[in-house]
Amino acid sequence: MAKSVSQDAISTILANPSPDSSSDIPEIIVQVLDLKLTGNRYTFNASDGKMKLRAIFPSNMSSEIITGGVQNKGLVRILDYTLNDIPNKSEKYLIVTKCEVVSPALETEIKAEVETEEHDTVLKKPKLEYEARYEAKADVSGIILKPKQEIVSKSAAQIVHEQRANMAPSSRMAMTRRVHPLVSLNPYQGNWMIKVRLTSKGNMRTYKNARGEGCVFNVELTDEDGTQIQATMFNEAARKFYEKFQLGKVYYISRGTLKVANKQFKTVQNDYEMTLNENSVVEEASNEETFIPETKFNFVPIEQLGPYVNGRELVDIIGVIQSVNPVSNIKRRIDNENIPKRDLIVADETKKTVVVSLWNELANNVGQELFDNADKYPIVAIKSLKVGDFQGVSLSTLGKSSVMINPDIPEAKKLRSWYDSEGKGSSMASIGLGLSPSSKTGARSMYTDRVSLTHITSNPSLGDEKPAFFSIKAFVSLIRPEQAMWYRACKTCNKKVTEAVGSGYWCEGCQKNDEECNLRYIMVSKISDTRGEAWVSAFNEEAEKIVGCSADELDKLKSEQGDIDGYQQKLKEATWVPHLFKVSVTQNEYNNEKRQRITVKAVAPINFAEESRFLLEEIKKMRNPQ
Repeated sequence: MAKSVSQDAISTILANPSPDSSSDIPEIIVQVLDLKLTGNRYTFNASDGKMKLRAIFPSNMSSEIITGGVQNKGLVRILDYTLNDIPNKSEKYLIVTKCEVVSPALETEIKAEVETEEHDTVLKKPKLEYEARYEAKADVSGIILKPKQEIVSKSAAQIVHEQRANMAPSSRMAMTRRVHPLVSLNPYQGNWMIKVRLTSKGNMRTYKNARGEGCVFNVELTDEDGTQIQATMFNEAARKFYEKFQLGKVYYISRGTLKVANKQFKTVQNDYEMTLNENSVVEEASNEETFIPETKFNFVPIEQLGPYVNGRELVDIIGVIQSVNPVSNIKRRIDNENIPKRDLIVADETKKTVVVSLWNELANNVGQELFDNADKYPIVAIKSLKVGDFQGVSLSTLGKSSVMINPDIPEAKKLRSWYDSEGKGSSMASIGLGLSPSSKTGARSMYTDRVSLTHITSNPSLGDEKPAFFSIKAFVSLIRPEQAMWYRACKTCNKKVTEAVGSGYWCEGCQKNDEECNLRYIMVSKISDTRGEAWVSAFNEEAEKIVGCSADELDKLKSEQGDIDGYQQKLKEATWVPHLFKVSVTQNEYNNEKRQRITVKAVAPINFAEESRFLLEEIKKMRNPQ
């Protein structure tokens, strides 16, 4: 016999909006109608042939929907759910927290005719009849919804006394109260309890505003389905819960409030954020079965990192390790404390590479493991990275960042297959150095923020508080041949080396001696456009594009061959060639005087088709200034 929907399934759900446990739920089979992706969740109308109810599938069902397991007009059995009110409306919507597929898509929508007056009453007033007076007889035995009891007038003292007498210990409450999944929470909900693992904990911070001084810290919580939410605690709540929250432990949390998340500051994929106050309840889930949530990533391809540079939004990446530097110590300006740092170069299927800096414990622990296994080209998935502008585009870990080596996820398997079959032999280019003069690179395009050199040189305060970035079309008009154009660099970490006693070169960063070293450009040149000129600094990769050869090759031309004329001719050939420059403008202090410093961040040749389109757009703006 073909599967069908359960009789009066929607009425049964409406009459029992929050079952105490999944064992209390009768067999509820509904038909899926109007299935669609809304935001990052799949919504549908649950139908029993008579009534329909708006509903949301849990996040762990997304793969079933994508692969065709759950289909429009198909049947599903609801195993657990929560019923929520729709704000400012008399309607409700169903949060399906657990379900299973019963049947693929049927040919038609199931519809049942209303046969009796009794059923007609149910359709019109399900809440009144089923919650107050009606005995629901579903298509299963033993399911009886009892009528409401009469209200007996009691004094406030009697009510408080009875509540205290019946109050269960907090450990028992955790077992008896219903746990809500994070996906079902919203600001309009009443009492709820969640069971979550602490997956990230921020530092306690102090602040000062018009209302006074205070302290605050944030945590990231993840439930069994992998759904995340950020929780914030201020002042008394911050002091109360800071020591209680321990990374990796599982907690029952209740009596918090929710509000719509501020997109500018949110660090997890959730429409809401939570605030815990001093009256909130946080209890560790000990001596019982806990869970390890699935880490959810939102990977950004390396070639698409440009628009995130210097933004507040954090990114996740997955890639193949190309090289790992030894750990180094960076002195922090605030307190002169040495902070361990380790740089990785990571590549992905876009054939682009990016430098990822691991800081603090990640540099020593995971970083050392990667250093030891770099020759095996492991896959890394890194969550919550900040995108900076060092070398054009760079990534850095934060306190909340996490690194997974060779994770067991589909994206890692796909990347490994590509790298072993094709990627290993492919030519890789740095995303920061390979900026294309095309609008596709978003915020990092050579055609955004285009200015003349006089715009920079006539504004001496530019870059005073933070670096300012501009695009320029200019010529290299002068490269002084007598300048020190390069330095001796370690072949491992690129830091400056000194001549060792006896022979070879000593690297302070790597703490080792090497027989050979590389030469890396540190070049100053004058660039000119139609309105002005300025001196700029260019480092190794950018200088190579300007000069047309490496520092080692230019040094051989100058010293080994003794061809001074050839050396000067090479520099002369590099002048009066047009380039597109991406530059940063900062303020440096020299002899107690602030000076502007312009640094070349990227160099690209002129693409005349793109340049023509850009100029036509500029002409249009001049003709139609509005």
